[in-house]
Amino acid sequence: MLLYDMRTAMNPRRVRIFLAEKGLQIPIQAVDGSKNENRTAAFLAINPLGKLPVLQLDDGSYISESIAICRYLEALHPQNPLFGEDPKTQAIIEMWTRRLESEMVLPLTSAFRHTGAYWQGKLVQNPALGHWWREQALEAYAWLDQVLADRAFVATDRYSMADIVLQCALIMAKPTGMPIPPDCTHISRWYADVSARPTARA
Repeated sequence: MLLYDMRTAMNPRRVRIFLAEKGLQIPIQAVDGSKNENRTAAFLAINPLGKLPVLQLDDGSYISESIAICRYLEALHPQNPLFGEDPKTQAIIEMWTRRLESEMVLPLTSAFRHTGAYWQGKLVQNPALGHWWREQALEAYAWLDQVLADRAFVATDRYSMADIVLQCALIMAKPTGMPIPPDCTHISRWYADVSARPTARA
């Protein structure tokens, strides 16, 4: 297998942290988004959306989308399950992963896409829409802070894929202008804890 990766991007980081938590090693091919390497004809033949990560399988086929890649790898390597070890836990982790992607990841990434200098010339930006998404992100932070008031991890009593999704979103949020608000002390405590994990710098 071969993992096409972009070091600075949120979704590829999900896969790298997942691999580190599992103790798995896969050869990596770096793709430089700042040089538009993900927009070349060669890469678009691999993933027509031009997005990372992409996992090339041994039979030459490709899987894109970070959650799909991690699910595939979990099926191959079920030890230390990050998607849950039984049907109920799997459903709870899936529920929280979807909640985080819709309530936290979407506002944070949308605000960045419409206001961030990185995206200038890469897509049509609407700054007013970006500021609206920023307000949605602030509301989501307040909601999530209450969620984490009485729990060590997002979905269950163990670190899971839901934590990885949130962790990578907040890594992206700080340099793009939407860091954890100072009054969200429960999120800050959770973030400090997951950031201290040996896998956090994967």
